[in-house]
Amino acid sequence: MAVGAGISLIVAIPESVLRLATALSIGLLLGAERERRQIEREVRSPFGIRTFALVALLGGVTMSMGQPWLLGVACAFVGAAAIVAYSVNDRTDAGLTTEVAFVLTFVLGAWSQDEPALAAGTAVVATLLLAARGRLHRFFLTILTETELRRLLILLVAGVVVLPLAPDRALDPFGVVNPFKVWRLVVAMMAISGVGYVAVRAIGPRFGLPIAGFASGFVSGIATIAAMGERAKNDPRVSGSAAVGAVLTTVATILQMVVVLALSSTAVLREMAWPLGAAIVAALAYGLFSFRRTNREGLADSADAGHPFQLRTALTLAIVLSVVLFASAAAGRWFGHTGVTIAAALAGFADTHAPAVSIAALTEVGRMERPEAVLPILLAFSTNTISKAVVAFMSGPRRYAMLVSVGLGVVLAASWVGWMVGR
Repeated sequence: MAVGAGISLIVAIPESVLRLATALSIGLLLGAERERRQIEREVRSPFGIRTFALVALLGGVTMSMGQPWLLGVACAFVGAAAIVAYSVNDRTDAGLTTEVAFVLTFVLGAWSQDEPALAAGTAVVATLLLAARGRLHRFFLTILTETELRRLLILLVAGVVVLPLAPDRALDPFGVVNPFKVWRLVVAMMAISGVGYVAVRAIGPRFGLPIAGFASGFVSGIATIAAMGERAKNDPRVSGSAAVGAVLTTVATILQMVVVLALSSTAVLREMAWPLGAAIVAALAYGLFSFRRTNREGLADSADAGHPFQLRTALTLAIVLSVVLFASAAAGRWFGHTGVTIAAALAGFADTHAPAVSIAALTEVGRMERPEAVLPILLAFSTNTISKAVVAFMSGPRRYAMLVSVGLGVVLAASWVGWMVGR
């Protein structure tokens, strides 16, 4: 009975009151973090938890009144207060973090009257950034190297500067090479490789070669197999663990394919659900079985994490994607479905994602039916698997190469079985 009465009371509260309560909560959240920081540093500041709460409420009230001039006056007052406080306060820290957070609190309080969920979420993110000050400083000063920072900037330029400027229309006679979509895929692949690189850095020696191999696979599956083979050649005792890591790169390859297909054609991704799902299950099952047998032979202290965010790699990937897209469209126009299939299979020897993207693009423009798209993509996946097996034999000892080849064969067979089941 009491619960029902409480729910009725909440429902009866006007929405305007709830939005003002959101503004107040935003101020209390950011203010509490700043107050805690002042106590830790044993400094006094005019910006405490009550001031933050009041300025957020001020933003909410002036916004809800619907008077733009009043909102402007209040915003100018808050900005001036932040400038004055910065000028007259005893500064032991020359930063503007608290003052910027103070103004942001007013803006979020006002925004919460129109978009309470977004404003509250932004406040939570801002609070996390403020609270993570020490960790962020330590990461950028002691963990992130200068080379890694430069490559991170390349990723940001690729996604924030180049991508919005890329023409969002097809430029080729077949209508499939769209610079915006091609570069969006490049940025996605760079970001995924970066996640894998960070994972390898974070894992260190704790979980061994299998997990490091999986994470490095997001950077480059073939390069990881070569690196694992070199490791096994230098120390044959870790051949089993290195082989498991090499096979698990296939999981990374499939996850990357899921991302690029989701960006290219969700319809083709649905058609590929059974083959990709079966391949992932087989790779994980083989990896787990082999991992238990190897009994953690080696550690990942020298596993190669690769080199993400390289400009040359990004440009190469964009060129390869464009060429494969154009070649597949041309093969489809001149030789029909058979030509597309052959082109995809040949391109798969170098990379499995570019032909998958090209097939998805042809499907999106009506050059190919969705069920017909699965076979060329599977053939590209198959030829890429052959390339990986060849690299395993070239880079590592015989035991390593045999274990990798068997694992890759199991994964490949599972993908074809999944295709036949899902037809």
